[in-house]
Amino acid sequence: MTVGIIGLGLIGGSMAIDLKRRGFASKVLGVEADPVNAAAAQKMGLANELVSFEDCVSGSDIVIVAVPVGTAVTMLPKILDAFEGAPDKIVIDTCSTKSNIVRCVHYHPCRGQYVATHPMAGTEYSGPWAAMPGLFDGRACIFANSEESSPKALARIEELYNILNMRPIYMNADSHDVHTAYVSHISHVTSFALALTVLDKEKDEKHIFDLASGGFSSTVRLAKSNPDMWVPILTQNRENVLQVIDTYIDKMKAFRQAIDSFDEKGIEDLILQANRIKKILR
Repeated sequence: MTVGIIGLGLIGGSMAIDLKRRGFASKVLGVEADPVNAAAAQKMGLANELVSFEDCVSGSDIVIVAVPVGTAVTMLPKILDAFEGAPDKIVIDTCSTKSNIVRCVHYHPCRGQYVATHPMAGTEYSGPWAAMPGLFDGRACIFANSEESSPKALARIEELYNILNMRPIYMNADSHDVHTAYVSHISHVTSFALALTVLDKEKDEKHIFDLASGGFSSTVRLAKSNPDMWVPILTQNRENVLQVIDTYIDKMKAFRQAIDSFDEKGIEDLILQANRIKKILR
């Protein structure tokens, strides 16, 4: 099987590594628009061959779109247009928001050949250099609106993610975007905000970063994430992200009020309420 991967960064590059190593893909065709990233991907051997967008779509059995969601939304209809007359070809995306991209091809005659997925894995790093084997092992993969995909296409992509050792979860695209706003998108926003807060303070107090501990490093780790990826995610999932930000601000105000009032019992109650997360995340 020939797999085409458009975007050989962290997600696309890591898929390329494991799909080849684990025998799912006999050949990987890669598309990388950035010349520096293309040279790195080629040197690292992430793909058997780097080709044009058109050659990738025409020469692949499965096309994986692993680019920022803003680009993917414009790219996916073009890929499905090229699938007309080729009913066995399949395309998937790996984007972190699903509602807009699913909606943009809802009435396309080749809609059944598209499977909307979101592998819930990643790091704060980007580019071909970030690609690694085993990135997806044991993680969840969301299949959004899978009933709109043909059974044959869905089964083949379930096999692909099984090869990557991922757990499938099926949900509606709109529900997906609500859930990821809470478990992923707000984490990045708060990390960005905390990093900006500390960077502002660091202008006056030069020892902040000297004193930074592991807790600070883990909390702001996501602030290293690439804006090319996160700007379209936050804008396309705008309504859900804003609701979560408003809830987060309410909780911050509760902490502020308790601290400002020397309300030790109120602070303790808030922390104990937060400690319930231990029952979910171990």
